[in-house]
Amino acid sequence: MSMAREPNLVGTGATHPGTVRTKNEDSLVLRPDLGLWAVADGAGGHGAGDVASQAVAAALQAIPGGMPAGELLARVRMTVEGVHADLQRRAAAEGPNRVMATTVVVLLARHGHFACLWAGDSRAYLLRGGVLQRVTRDHSLVQEMVDQGTLTEEEAEAHPQANVILRAVGGGEELVLDKVTERLLADDRLMLCSDGLFKALPESELTQMMLAGDDAAALVAAAVARGARDNVSVVTLSTEG
Repeated sequence: MSMAREPNLVGTGATHPGTVRTKNEDSLVLRPDLGLWAVADGAGGHGAGDVASQAVAAALQAIPGGMPAGELLARVRMTVEGVHADLQRRAAAEGPNRVMATTVVVLLARHGHFACLWAGDSRAYLLRGGVLQRVTRDHSLVQEMVDQGTLTEEEAEAHPQANVILRAVGGGEELVLDKVTERLLADDRLMLCSDGLFKALPESELTQMMLAGDDAAALVAAAVARGARDNVSVVTLSTEG
């Protein structure tokens, strides 16, 4: 008797500065050896954003392999919290009102399950049964307004304060990473992205591209072709076996 194999995730990643900005302050992490992928979108201006996103990416990149799933999840939390404290110290040393912050969305997949940790408005999406659903909920001012019923989802994307995030690595006081865990099913597709993607392409279009099996480079290229005003970063993950 043969046992069914647990689904294994294989991924692609791509990033682009977009059509307006010369600097790309996004960073990607692709660690299939760990079952770990991440997107970070830096904030703070004057070169602080890329420093912050790269600090998160470098710390996640440095996590050693070979640890059990539960230990890895705890290590990722500890690692991101360490970067948070370090960025706050570095910003304070550079002067008052200095900010060095970044969003982060991390996906961990092991043993037929996935966990998602995040802070800010970089998102994780799950395509399952032909339906694209958000795994994450934005930590943003406009999301709070949507939740309160004062804005629609459509109005939120074009709102002048759509870039105001309420939680970030390096920002605010204490860092709280939200977490979602779920079983991984055969034929699932997952996507991590910075806000530059979904502000350039509506979710209906993202659904069609994900259904067509488009990879990260194709999604990024489509956003840039649509005139993406922000940096655009994407990681796509599909199940094998």
